Amino acid sequence: MEKQTLPNSTLILVFGILSILGCCCYGVLGIILAIVAIVLAKKATALYNENPELYTGYQNVKTGKILAIVGLILSIIYLVYVIFIFATIGYDGLLEMQRGMMEQYGG
Repeated sequence: MEKQTLPNSTLILVFGILSILGCCCYGVLGIILAIVAIVLAKKATALYNENPELYTGYQNVKTGKILAIVGLILSIIYLVYVIFIFATIGYDGLLEMQRGMMEQYGG
């Protein structure tokens, strides 16, 4: 019997990569993509463990899951940082800080 690719194995890998990139969007997008990738990876791993000789692409699932975990951690750290900044200096303070940086670097 011919081996078939695990369902969503490439999607899990792509979501894992995007979760790392998504941490730059205040952490929210990265958290969402990471959770989706981890849930899909759990389902794909369970399917692979039932009949490992029938499927290929498990390496993509493992790599995507690792990237999603890294993306989740980075996104949570960045989200906590953003909340801390808003709680301490507020939105006006953040705008003033950005204005100062733009003047300092000639932007």
